[in-house]
Amino acid sequence: LDLTEQLLETGVDSIAIKDMSGILTPMAAYELVSEIKKRYDVRLHLHCHATTGMAEMALLKAIEAGVDGVDTAISSMSATYGHPATEALVATLAGTEHDTGLDILKLENIAAYFREVRKKYHAFEGQLKGYDSRILVAQVPGGMLA
Repeated sequence: LDLTEQLLETGVDSIAIKDMSGILTPMAAYELVSEIKKRYDVRLHLHCHATTGMAEMALLKAIEAGVDGVDTAISSMSATYGHPATEALVATLAGTEHDTGLDILKLENIAAYFREVRKKYHAFEGQLKGYDSRILVAQVPGGMLA
C-alpha cells in the first residue's frame, strides 16, 4: 500500500498490478485489490500469467474485490506462459453483476482464426504443457528456472 501512495503522489491515474510469475494467490489478489480500492480512488488493472494455474482464480477474486480491468488471451493463445482464456472468464461472469457483455460465439470465431496462426509458429513455442508448480516453490518467473 505504501507503493500505491507513492505512485499516486506522482500523479498517476491508474495502476497495473503485474504478476508475471503467476504466483499471486486468489486470496492475496482479493485482499490487495480490496485494500487499495478502499483507501484510494484509482483505476486498478490486474495482469496475471497462467503458468502456475492460479491466474484464473486470482482474476475472479480481484473482480469480486473491485478491480477495474484484467488481462486475458483468446483461448487458442492462452494458458501455459500466457494469460487465462478470455472465453472462460466471459462464461464465468455471464449473468452476474460483472457480466462482460462479450459474445462467446464471436470469441470462438477469433479463437478459430488464431488456432491456425498458432500452427504456423508452433516451432517457436515453449515446452510447457499445462502448469509448472516449480514456480510456486521457487517464486520466480518460469524463464528463470533454467
